[in-house]
Amino acid sequence: MMSGAPAHRTARQFALPLPIATSCARADLLEDASNAEALAWLDRPETWPGRRLAIFGPEGVGKTHMAHAFAAERGWRFLEGPSLRGLPAPAAGGTVLDDADAVAEEPALLHLINLCAERGEGLLLVGREAPARWKVALPDLASRLRATTAVGIGRPGDALLAALLAKLFADRQLRVAPEVQAWLLARLRREAAVLAEAVARLDRAALMAAAAVTRPLARAALADWEGFGEGADDDASETFPAAASPPMPALL
Repeated sequence: MMSGAPAHRTARQFALPLPIATSCARADLLEDASNAEALAWLDRPETWPGRRLAIFGPEGVGKTHMAHAFAAERGWRFLEGPSLRGLPAPAAGGTVLDDADAVAEEPALLHLINLCAERGEGLLLVGREAPARWKVALPDLASRLRATTAVGIGRPGDALLAALLAKLFADRQLRVAPEVQAWLLARLRREAAVLAEAVARLDRAALMAAAAVTRPLARAALADWEGFGEGADDDASETFPAAASPPMPALL
């Protein structure tokens, strides 16, 4: 044993790849003004004109999570546009097609739309823009896309982001002070995927340091990551007033 080593030093802990449960339950979809209309439509697939609906919005607003939750709840199969080729087989109940505006083969999408219509099966298309604006070469496909009811999803509001961050920490059983969460929210990109990645990085950092998630730890763990930006007060004292706990949006 080396002399002079402090007897109270805590052994360094190494982060293990612990499995984290990712829920796709409908009740775990947090609602605010940005997604309320889309969630309302997803709750009533029997009212979709022609049994077909599209939800669209920019990257990072939770479209894929919403689509997975809907497919899991309804028992519909989940497909991805870039992998859609050939003649898709019929599916009992319905089909969710994520990244539908990036299909590998346009005839495959046209066949899927026609097949679902003929069999009376539901079809949910997910993309970044409304289907009427997708750049497609097949006239028949363009016509069917223009006839598809579409509802947009906007950027999440502050309350929704705060509730999501709190839930992500809770899922990993991390207790993080409300003021530290507020500090993080002011510096992280306003995207669900970015919040999830930030929480994963902080979880690993806390395990490695055998310490709680604090402002200094978070700054060190996220400093070189593109999803995190420093604020104007980052050279100030580490003491700051505690932020009030954010209101939780309604859970449907």
